[in-house]
Amino acid sequence: MPPTRLLLASVCLSPLALLPLSGQAQVTVKPDGQWRSLLTAGASVSSGNSDSTTVNLSGEAVKATDADKLSLNARAQYVKSDDADSEQRFAFGSHYQRDLNARIFGFGQFDALRDEPANLSSRYSVGGGLGYHVIKRDDLTFDVSGGLGYTAERYVAPEIKDGVSRDRYNNTELLVSEESMHKISDSTTLKQKLSVLPNLRNSGEYRAVFDGGVSVAMTKRLSLTATVSHRYDSDPGPGLKKGDTLFITGVSFRVD
Repeated sequence: MPPTRLLLASVCLSPLALLPLSGQAQVTVKPDGQWRSLLTAGASVSSGNSDSTTVNLSGEAVKATDADKLSLNARAQYVKSDDADSEQRFAFGSHYQRDLNARIFGFGQFDALRDEPANLSSRYSVGGGLGYHVIKRDDLTFDVSGGLGYTAERYVAPEIKDGVSRDRYNNTELLVSEESMHKISDSTTLKQKLSVLPNLRNSGEYRAVFDGGVSVAMTKRLSLTATVSHRYDSDPGPGLKKGDTLFITGVSFRVD
């Protein structure tokens, strides 16, 4: 998906759209310094002309005060289709944010990814910078941020770049993001985030990451969720597509 389409998807999910297209299940956030978490599971199994199994697990935890917030998230996916080898994706992320005043905040983040279908044995990214609270209400938030990041990648199989084989790649990136949360009703919440990371080592190359979803509460602790994640890499390596999209529906359990 080109960045223009990513941006369009982001706008559709922004606070201005007010449409339940898709978002990410929302963990409870209260400024009391207590940990709160959300666990989500989804699976599908088919047999007959095609035999396949897909399992998706994810979790999110948040600890917040009036001045700062620490978020942790993790995700795992297992896919087995017919006689093909199984495929696994694992991701972990952490994000710390601290308000410097009523509008401006500083942040630091760390992300780790293993994506066998994308030939990534590992990708580790760190970054930090400053952000601005454009809207900050209990039912509606919208933030923009920017900074610098560093990414180190290792590949499952070496790839050829400009006639040279490489099994790893490191680079410095710019980091530009926007993020919003909209509570449509007592039971329905939307959340989305778009990040664009231009490569400072190779001009013209960049990555983009979009995550969004909707969560609809069934009970105080159980919710139905639908999430969409898109990863775009302008230079993914020979034989690989530039974009990967994952859409998941499941059930979430809230631990408050």
